[in-house]
Amino acid sequence: MLSIDGEVVGSTPQDFGPPILRLGFRPFFLAASVFAVIAMAIWMASYVFSVKFAFAGLSPVIWHAHEMIFGYVMAVIAGFLLTAIKNWTGEEVLRGKALALLFILWLIARILPLSGQMIPMIIIAFVDVAFLFLLSVACLRPVLKIKQYKQVGIISKLFLLMFCNITFYLGASGVLEDGIQWGLYSALYMIIALVLVMMRRVVPMFIKNGIDGEASIKNYAWVDIASLVLLLILWVSDVFTEYSEFTAVVAAALSVLHMVRIAGWYTHKIWNKPLVWVLLVAYAFIIMGFAFITASYYLGISPYLSIHAFTVGGIGLLTIGMMSRVSLGHTGRSVFEPPAAVFWIVTLLSLGAVVRILFPLFNMEYYVYWIAISQALWITTFTIFVLVYAPMFFTARIDGRDG
Repeated sequence: MLSIDGEVVGSTPQDFGPPILRLGFRPFFLAASVFAVIAMAIWMASYVFSVKFAFAGLSPVIWHAHEMIFGYVMAVIAGFLLTAIKNWTGEEVLRGKALALLFILWLIARILPLSGQMIPMIIIAFVDVAFLFLLSVACLRPVLKIKQYKQVGIISKLFLLMFCNITFYLGASGVLEDGIQWGLYSALYMIIALVLVMMRRVVPMFIKNGIDGEASIKNYAWVDIASLVLLLILWVSDVFTEYSEFTAVVAAALSVLHMVRIAGWYTHKIWNKPLVWVLLVAYAFIIMGFAFITASYYLGISPYLSIHAFTVGGIGLLTIGMMSRVSLGHTGRSVFEPPAAVFWIVTLLSLGAVVRILFPLFNMEYYVYWIAISQALWITTFTIFVLVYAPMFFTARIDGRDG
């Protein structure tokens, strides 16, 4: 099995055009980070400074939610899977011109909503859904070719995300009354499920490797099974039924289960390894998201705090941490000696998550300011990432290998 960190033994360079098109992480991680800056700047202009935009008939908050999920997060997922699947299967994935075409489809889907109401919603939907469909097929093909069926569970979530996006567009087009809510929230839960599965697979390995194998990692099968079942129940209860005490109790049980898991992974030795501790901090924010669903019912806190615990804190930190790590490994650099800027990248985004999620708990009077500060920290974080990592994406591996 080939390593997710990019140490591909015996791999030789192949001609797939310029380096940016040689493996999926290159264009998609670059695009995700640039889009993270642009999309958040637009949202900041709209929310904080009341600048008017026409997002193909969508409200600014709906555009923001959709593009963070299906724009930013899907670009990260695309880059990760188109890289990892090559490692997992040893089979060829989209590269060169085929990769460029898939990327262009993603890019067009991001640009079209910014054209105001000039482009019909059905065209925007077609392009966006086509990207997800082709990505899903591209990831599934090598897995089925060598009958590596254990990966099908991960790939199936791409198809489910595609159906979530279809549901969203049915709502946005007025065909399905609750389509926007069902599509966005189902997609969020699907991404949380994908994130938790991937974390369960790779984080223990990253912890052991990052601290020279000195960690004593504990995993429990009953936690693995119970957490997946309860997450499915929470998705149905939270998205498709009226908010109830049952939802709050299920969320509380999930937070306890994941606290048991993270306690089995934790060691104080992670704190001088930013590419390791960022993953556990991200996990802690996901646990916080479950706890805040419960607190929303019993204590009346804003439900948006749980959403942003999942997104800014959990998914945001996980994606920036994984992009930072995978990009180093697959350009021939050491994941154990990252650039000094990586510390600031993960620290600033962690601070932004704290400001967005925890500060409003103590003082709602300055809510808009907390959001503005968090937005500014997000923009700063991803700007630094682009400045540090873009040269790596545009140049060949420093060890002369393929990728």
